[in-house]
Amino acid sequence: MDLKKYELLADVAESGNFTTSGNKLGYTQSGVSHIIKGLEGEIGFPLFIRTRRGVLLTDNGRRIIPLIRQLLSENSRLEQTINALKGVNIGSITIGTYSSISINWLPKIIYEFQKKFPYIDIHMKEGGIDEIEFWIENNTVDFGFCSQRNSQKFDWIPLQDDPLMAILPKDFPIPEDGSYTISNLHNQPFIISALGIDYDIHLALTKAGVTPNIRFSSTDDHAIISMVANHLGISILPNLIIQGWSNQVITLPLKPYSSRSLGIGIKSLEHISPASKKFIKYAKRIVQSEFSRLF
Repeated sequence: MDLKKYELLADVAESGNFTTSGNKLGYTQSGVSHIIKGLEGEIGFPLFIRTRRGVLLTDNGRRIIPLIRQLLSENSRLEQTINALKGVNIGSITIGTYSSISINWLPKIIYEFQKKFPYIDIHMKEGGIDEIEFWIENNTVDFGFCSQRNSQKFDWIPLQDDPLMAILPKDFPIPEDGSYTISNLHNQPFIISALGIDYDIHLALTKAGVTPNIRFSSTDDHAIISMVANHLGISILPNLIIQGWSNQVITLPLKPYSSRSLGIGIKSLEHISPASKKFIKYAKRIVQSEFSRLF
């Protein structure tokens, strides 16, 4: 079976553009069009709808693309297992991650990992929790760094608890005990992370029975910090996100303590690829030792 055309199909489904996927995988635009048309002929129905902005999956295309990605994932695992049995460390990993983790954790982990395994290629996709969960469940990524939710439908490897912090303007009076009581947020002007990007802060407010006056919602954590610094409201953000930004705002631990659980989500620990297994081992060791000082 020629899986190259299925790799192209999966990439076009993600990029929505023949030219973009062709440039990435080494095909001309006309070559991509020819391969996709051939696939549609083999399968017996259209896979894409052509638009002025690119292409969109048809309903039938959306139904088969998770199976295509699963096929590619299993083939990659097979190749890596064969290489591992032969003592050759060759493979590829695609990681879904929060931007805060790609900034604070992954550079160190990837650097240490690639010193030992230079022939295992690593790719990253940044997104919010909804995107990362979707990527894991649909085999778009091999695993994802994210926070834990009760609704998750994949295996979970815990790494660190990340405290939630109150984010306040620089001239805000600091309480004597050095913490911020979450109930004080009730009816206060508040800037919140958008649903789909983050649920941990929404859940913390709900658990506390607090209803702030939500002035703005943003998908960009650094935009939230800037809004707080400019007195547009106050906020709550995880400690990992605010690393390097404490010169712009005051950050105080919440009272009572609240946190998110960070870890690695993977569709199946039973079917983990050798390259992913090696990377996760490095990630656990480095996060739980070298990054514990951040918490």
